Amino acid sequence: MNQALWVAKTGLDAQQTRLSVISNNLANVGTTGYKQSRAVFEDLLYQNIRQVGGQTSQDTRLPTGLMLGSGSRVVATEKMHSQGSIATTDNSLDVAIDGRGFFPILMPDGTEAYSRDGGFKVSNQGQLVTASGYALQPGITIPQDAQSISIGTDGIVTVSLPNQAAQTTVGNIQLNGFINPTGLQPIGENLFVESAASGAPQAGTPGLTGLGNLRQGALEASNVNIVEEMVGMIETQRAYEMNSKVISTADGMMQFLNNNV
Repeated sequence: MNQALWVAKTGLDAQQTRLSVISNNLANVGTTGYKQSRAVFEDLLYQNIRQVGGQTSQDTRLPTGLMLGSGSRVVATEKMHSQGSIATTDNSLDVAIDGRGFFPILMPDGTEAYSRDGGFKVSNQGQLVTASGYALQPGITIPQDAQSISIGTDGIVTVSLPNQAAQTTVGNIQLNGFINPTGLQPIGENLFVESAASGAPQAGTPGLTGLGNLRQGALEASNVNIVEEMVGMIETQRAYEMNSKVISTADGMMQFLNNNV
């Protein structure tokens, strides 16, 4: 069997996976706080036919070897945690993170997830929650008669109540940082969960210990670069075509041999 057929097949699989990653990026170009993914490739095992550095005589060695590769594969889909652009919304419950950090979110099973999506809502119990109804952690309850809500760059949440001149503090938004945010596991709904690769979350006050500041009335847009994804799509298409051409060429060579045997 012609080895080129199997090598080209791995290339087709790898490029198809890359196209899936690109299509997911483009589908989420309007998703708040979305982080761009990229496919990471690696070459596969080599067939070592002639060992580099092997002795050809008592005093001489091979300067090069003969090793045949067996193709490539996608080894990871890496999240790029670069800062997305911050768009002003003028909604008092919209909060963007300018810098490092994630909002801690309490899941229904009692575990914590983490998000860059600061488009919060108020639940029927007055709590700040995500669009899916998951509560911000630690919980912040907005009084029913609150006339306005202010969120400082350091996360202090204050409200204006009737017949009170001074603002009333109702909570403090904290952020969690990770030593390796790329190691976080995305689970959908703009959420990530901790993994063994990400390290433990490190809670802190916005603006301190390297964490970003908060921006009220704004949201962080997706960091997907449409032009970059379009170029990647063209590269993927051409690479897929070339691997297909290799299969056609290998098939033609075998057909030639069969016709001349």
